[in-house]
Amino acid sequence: MNDWTLTYDRYDPEREGVREALCTLGNGYLCTRGAAPDCADDDQHYPGSYVAGLYNRRTSTIKGREIENEDLVNLPNWLVLTLRINGGEWVRFDDLELIDYAQELCLRDGTLTRRLRLRDGEGRTIRWHERRFVSMSDKHLAAVALEITAEDWAGRVEVRSALDGTVINNNVARYRDLASCHLEPLGTEAPQDDVILLRVRTNASRIEIAEAARTRIYRNGIEVDAVRRTEEREGWVEQDLALDLGEGETVSVEKIAAVFTSRDDAIAAPAIAACEAVADAPRFEELHGAHAEAWQELWDDFDMVTRLRDLDHVEMKLRLHVFHLLQSVCENAIDSDIGVPARGWHGEAYRGHIFWDELFILPLLNFRRPVVTRALLKYRFRRLGAARKIARESGFEGALFPWQSGSDGREETQVLHLNPKSGDWVPDNSHRQRHVNAAIAYNVWRYYEVTGDREFMRDYGAEMYLEIARFWASIAEERPDGRFGIREVMGPDEFQTGYPGLPPEEERGIDNNAYTNVMACFVLRHAADVLEILPQRARHRLCTRLGIDGAERARWDRISRSLYVPFHDDAIISQFEGYEKLKEFDWDGYREKYGDIQRLDRILGAEGKSVNDYKASKQADVLMLFYLFSTEELALLFERLGYDFQPDMITKNIDYYLARTSHGSTLSHVVHSWVLIRSIRPMSWKLLGSALDADIADIQGGTTQEGIHLGAMAGTVDIFQRCLTGLDVKSGILLVNPLLPEGLDEVRLRIQFRGQDLEIVTDRNSVEISAQPTAAAPVTVSYRGHYRDLAPGDSTRFHLIERPARQNAQCDENRRQLEAADPLSCEE
Repeated sequence: MNDWTLTYDRYDPEREGVREALCTLGNGYLCTRGAAPDCADDDQHYPGSYVAGLYNRRTSTIKGREIENEDLVNLPNWLVLTLRINGGEWVRFDDLELIDYAQELCLRDGTLTRRLRLRDGEGRTIRWHERRFVSMSDKHLAAVALEITAEDWAGRVEVRSALDGTVINNNVARYRDLASCHLEPLGTEAPQDDVILLRVRTNASRIEIAEAARTRIYRNGIEVDAVRRTEEREGWVEQDLALDLGEGETVSVEKIAAVFTSRDDAIAAPAIAACEAVADAPRFEELHGAHAEAWQELWDDFDMVTRLRDLDHVEMKLRLHVFHLLQSVCENAIDSDIGVPARGWHGEAYRGHIFWDELFILPLLNFRRPVVTRALLKYRFRRLGAARKIARESGFEGALFPWQSGSDGREETQVLHLNPKSGDWVPDNSHRQRHVNAAIAYNVWRYYEVTGDREFMRDYGAEMYLEIARFWASIAEERPDGRFGIREVMGPDEFQTGYPGLPPEEERGIDNNAYTNVMACFVLRHAADVLEILPQRARHRLCTRLGIDGAERARWDRISRSLYVPFHDDAIISQFEGYEKLKEFDWDGYREKYGDIQRLDRILGAEGKSVNDYKASKQADVLMLFYLFSTEELALLFERLGYDFQPDMITKNIDYYLARTSHGSTLSHVVHSWVLIRSIRPMSWKLLGSALDADIADIQGGTTQEGIHLGAMAGTVDIFQRCLTGLDVKSGILLVNPLLPEGLDEVRLRIQFRGQDLEIVTDRNSVEISAQPTAAAPVTVSYRGHYRDLAPGDSTRFHLIERPARQNAQCDENRRQLEAADPLSCEE
């Protein structure tokens, strides 16, 4: 690695799937995995391509039940490119002797390069130099350039360029018992001498997809009049180009591809648009130049400089994470009606569905590209009708957004899921994670705080927010003690799907999950603020249309002050009601027995046991509150609820739950690193290192090849953007409160805030904020109660105040013991 490249200097077939995911190229519309162009879907390789948000439904029979699933569709493979010599076998470099190998992903310009030297069975050495990109400047175009050198031979070379529409969805092993064929062929042709065209259609959603490819060969920069032969069969079209190559001679093959679908705007038909796009496209280098310029514009806004001594290659890893975020969601996606995919558009894990991961992603985008956040929130708004239907059918009011969302907003969570350790299909109750509703409302509110976008709140955000508030009021039930409770849900933990002793088919979730109830309080508490943002006439119209009157608003306020939050022991917030009755888990024994116990639920399931019996979490649950809210915000929320909240409760709860968490989700590393970063730097850095390496090292043992973990990637960047700088917004004021731990000397980043472009540079002594010249109004910035107005073109500097030492000696001792216990040893 260096600061801008991810490099592999040897071939490792067992890790090829991980590399393909990490070397995926995309532009917010189209993503193509980093598979070799000569490979097919097999045990090592998976050459997948995906258009953002393009789904299809199929029905499968599992355990005698008809199960319907909606999947992100694997598109026809546009990348197919290989060669043969003197009529021999078509080259698959897995079958040849590999003399030299290098693969490099350049993050600066979004280019994947492969340099190979291969020797075939005849002793001929082929030098293969390949570059490819998926255009950030024209979202419909992708290109690959291949230089072929006849190092020690001469002969007839044939180059095969094809479009393969016979592909299926086959990326995730545990889905392979499910229906996986999503495409039906519509036709193939060669509309021009150097262009081939493939048309297919999804077999349920009926979306037409057209791919066209133009292939040309150049010698010394001049196009070669190669002998062309086109072959077509159902779902496949190829063009073979033949020419003679002298010993030591090099030729260049350029393949320019275009992808269009019937969902695209401003086209007559996908096939017409695809053919015109490749016919009009310039050569590879000119296309690449425009693509590289588009990436440079993104890096001008998204790059950050960190001088960090304790973690290896941290800048490169942060850039890799930003790179994959921007390939999944950027300006190219604004008009595409897509949400934030949990695994990017990089593979088929979770079937490409939209979860709550936007909770970890949108805060980063709010300060960098708020226009993208706005578009992603509108994905939710367009599905508000479906959310109302889910709420109504579940016996509630308002809107209940699904835990997994796809094309139309219905609940896409699977009914059954496979435990790969036991081979059993078991009921899936994760649709009970109603907290996705709170996450959406939280995102709406935070977006408004950063941008002040009243138009969005008037036209979209307020209606969505109020309908979510109405849901929380309807699901809350009054208890005999006068408080309100929320029953039969799941929290972020995901291990705890029910109470002990119940078979999976009878589980109904747990009651009064602390995270869920506090988030419901937050949503209901700010409902009045949302209404106050609206102009009087807009407020009146919205309340009239939704039927919200003074009595309903008063009930929301009452519930927001009376929700029940369970506690046990000494100020420990119980993860849910009854948590304290669960058994303690033998962490050391299971680590010794299994080593990696991140997916403890699957291990116990294979043993015939249930994780519901134990105080054991997959990921942060209660600690999510400390991730999402400042100490001051939490104190106000708990005060509103009538509970005493002291700052030292945070350290006690962190200590308690960190010792009881398996980190079975990459998000858990981010959350725990965040909440520890200002207190126990060594452990926080270790967790941050795990989050930074989650996909590069595939720490979950095989999940990365199914798609990168986008929430964790964005979360690591956001630790540097907001956590270490103390960046926050309150009442329209930009707050900074940097505290750089030992080992981190500087953070430098650019943000957007209420129409201003700001550069923030913080070191161990000061923080400087500079505003670019613009026509925007001045903004107010603050550091620890010191307020300054910042006009465009101005800058200001705050000198940092030394933080007082912590007073709680017992908490310090608890933390030293926790560090000694090393709860992350299972990952080493």
